[in-house]
Amino acid sequence: MTVRRMRLTATIKRSKAYQALRDSIYRLYERRLESSLPTDKIPRHVGVILDGNRRWARAMGLSDVSTGHQRGADKISELLQWCTEARVEVVTLWMLSTDNLNRPAKELNPLLEIIENTVAKLAREGWHIKAVGAMDLLPDSTARVLKHAEESTSDRPGLIVNVAVGYGGRREIADAVRSLLLEQAGKGTSIEELAEVLDVEHIAKHLYTRGQPDPDLVIRTSGEQRLSGFLLWQSAHSEFHFCEVHWPDFRKIDFLRALRSYAARHRRFGS
Repeated sequence: MTVRRMRLTATIKRSKAYQALRDSIYRLYERRLESSLPTDKIPRHVGVILDGNRRWARAMGLSDVSTGHQRGADKISELLQWCTEARVEVVTLWMLSTDNLNRPAKELNPLLEIIENTVAKLAREGWHIKAVGAMDLLPDSTARVLKHAEESTSDRPGLIVNVAVGYGGRREIADAVRSLLLEQAGKGTSIEELAEVLDVEHIAKHLYTRGQPDPDLVIRTSGEQRLSGFLLWQSAHSEFHFCEVHWPDFRKIDFLRALRSYAARHRRFGS
C-alpha cells in the first residue's frame, strides 16, 4: 500500500461517517451474539485478569503508563454492567498483584491512587464490593478505602464485585492455612488431631472468596496465556479464555465472545 493510500485510509477511519457505520455494525453483532447465548450456560462467577494497561499506553505513544491504568480503570464499570445484563453473580477483578507492589514508587503510587479512586467510585455506583487480597501488605490509605467500600456496600443485592488488590494465589493459600491453624489452636485442637481430619473444604472455608462459587470462567486480556497465580485454588476446574486485545480496548463484543466460548464447552470438572 502506498503512503498516499495509507493516509487516505487513516483519514476515512477518522471520519464521523466511518465511525458511525462501524458502531452500527458492532451493535448489530452484539445483539446477534447476545441472542445466541444459551441462558442455561452463563457462568455464575467470572474472574478477569485486567492485563495490558501499560502496553496499551506504550502502543498509543504515551510515556506516562498511568494513563493506561486510568483508561483501564474507566473500563471496569462497563464490564460490570455487561455482567449484570448477562446475569453473572460474581466478578473478581485482579487489579494489583503482590508482585506489583515491588514496582518503583514513581509507577506504583499513581497506580494505587487510581485503584483507590476506582474502588470508591464503584462503591458509589451501587456495586457490592468485597476486598480480596493481603490487606496488611498495602499502604494504610489503600487498605482504608477497600475496607470502607466493603463495609458500606455489604448489604447491597445483586452482582458481587471482588476487587483483588495486593493479591497473590500462593499468598492466599498460605493465609488460608494460617487462619485455619489459628482457628483450630483456639479450639484446643492439636496439630496431630487436625492432620487426621484435614481436607480441602477446611482450607476452602478460609480463602479470601469463602462462601462464593468458584470461578466458572477466567478471562485474561492482552494475549498472555497464563494465570500468573490468579485464584490458584479456586480455578482448578475453571474454563479459560485468552483475549488478544489490551484491557483498555476490551469491548462488549469481546466479553460476549468469551461467554459464547464458555457456553460451547463441555465441562468435565477434572473427570
